[in-house]
Amino acid sequence: MRILGINALFHDPAAALVIDGRTVAAAEEERFSRRKHGKRPLPFSAWELPEQAAAWCLKRAGLRPQDLDAVAYSFDPALARPADAMGLDDPWDHLRLTYAREAPNFLRTALPGLDPETVRFVPHHMAHAASGAYAAPDADSCSVLVLDGRGERASHLAARRVGGRLQPLRAQDLPHSLGLVYEELTEHLGFLRSSDEFKVMALASHGTPRMLPELRRHVYPTGDGGFHAAGVPWAELCAPRGPDEPWTQDHADVAASAQAVLEETLLDLVRWLHGRTHDAVLTLAGGVALNCVANSRIAREGPFSRVWVQPAAGDAGTALGGALLLSAGAGDAPEPMSGADLGRDWSDAELGAWLKTAAVPCEKPEDIAVTVARALADNGIVAWFQGRSEYGPRALGHRSLLAHPGHAGNLERLNDVKGREQFRPVAPMVLAERAAEIFDGPLPSPYMLFVHDVAPAWRDRVPAVVHVDGTARIQTVDPAREPLLARMLVEFERLTGLPVVVNTSLNTAGRPMVDDPRDALECFGSSPVDLLAVGPYAVRRGALFRTGDGGEEVAQ
Repeated sequence: MRILGINALFHDPAAALVIDGRTVAAAEEERFSRRKHGKRPLPFSAWELPEQAAAWCLKRAGLRPQDLDAVAYSFDPALARPADAMGLDDPWDHLRLTYAREAPNFLRTALPGLDPETVRFVPHHMAHAASGAYAAPDADSCSVLVLDGRGERASHLAARRVGGRLQPLRAQDLPHSLGLVYEELTEHLGFLRSSDEFKVMALASHGTPRMLPELRRHVYPTGDGGFHAAGVPWAELCAPRGPDEPWTQDHADVAASAQAVLEETLLDLVRWLHGRTHDAVLTLAGGVALNCVANSRIAREGPFSRVWVQPAAGDAGTALGGALLLSAGAGDAPEPMSGADLGRDWSDAELGAWLKTAAVPCEKPEDIAVTVARALADNGIVAWFQGRSEYGPRALGHRSLLAHPGHAGNLERLNDVKGREQFRPVAPMVLAERAAEIFDGPLPSPYMLFVHDVAPAWRDRVPAVVHVDGTARIQTVDPAREPLLARMLVEFERLTGLPVVVNTSLNTAGRPMVDDPRDALECFGSSPVDLLAVGPYAVRRGALFRTGDGGEEVAQ
């Protein structure tokens, strides 16, 4: 079966292609349109489809729209209820539902040749659940927990996978929503709602949960696999913060309190689910599953032996989940994701042609990994553009900014380069075989979705990646899957004695992650980055802006 998955209704529009149970391609529309999150999650934008991402997925596989057996649209308007009937203040939600019902015709226009009869509406949270349960490795029998802002009429789903079947067990009806509560706080703290929730998580580490007793009056588990989460009087807990105002200790404390009550509630839900399934493996999906601090507490204190989180856990992942769900329902055995590198890539010759067209002076060293390691050892900042781009919000060594972890000032330096808040941490990447001696937490951790305690003996050695609470959100690197990254890490350790490199996303604040070579050159040209490693080529800042002959040309 050739199935295209589409996420479009709320935010993070994306497309994914599954053929005979195998994930062939997946990409978010923001990487093509260069609009962060693809669009804002408003009813007025619900008609917008991931047209460019969908067209690219088909092109990658050499398919035409008429070659598809089915299209999975990750929202089922037949399951929805009016917003006011669900206790939501959203007077234009009916417009969103109208657009959803018309999605087959919109898709026919976006993908000429597509038969609208092939479009299938997939329940939103079932698509999330499938993106976890079917994509996880070694998870033929597993539990799955989904939490986000909202779907058709719920904000949560507990389910179980047994073989090819995915069985729902419990859902929490709206208006109760852990995701919406966290979104409300994000807005109250002056950040962009449905976008900057990760900033609240980072800010929480600077506070103490002294407001937890008050929050427990409004957010708490109900003991039956559900929860109450609504009506938090944020203004009574602390004054709102303007977008350009400095944060105060009260803001950090309310963030810490919200993080704590979220973790408490999640642990109760996880224990309830395990009591019904007794599975060893838990998979997580939905936007709340991007909260790596909560994930780590679930892994540490929960009853499951292993926790796996979908790297595109937000709504973008429902494109993949919807396609996997239809594929499994048709009898195809779903294959686990091999990695998050499911987006676009270019051959070495194509990258060379891009650089030549741009008249960019560059060199082609014998091993780009060694060249990068040397630049990092000299405390340079490197833009790393290699292989297929990542699906999901994390830079995982394909579209990354790299730096030396041994200089504490590199945290401030990178935040300045990216133009973002100074309380934001950066992440370390480390060879999987070295991780346990430096970091204590769930291992391996290839998708940067857990936080780990940094061993005390290492905190002064890699200060740039140690958050204020002594933790780090690590990415472990498997040499079998990422040989180029592994060679760079080995050479960097040979030069510095440190087996860790700083890794943060290759973008600047408010912009999507770099995806194609033009994006990489624009980001490099506008930011104080010392070296751009694009495929086998190295572009040095000094050579790029030097007057005169401009250095070497691209190899023919």
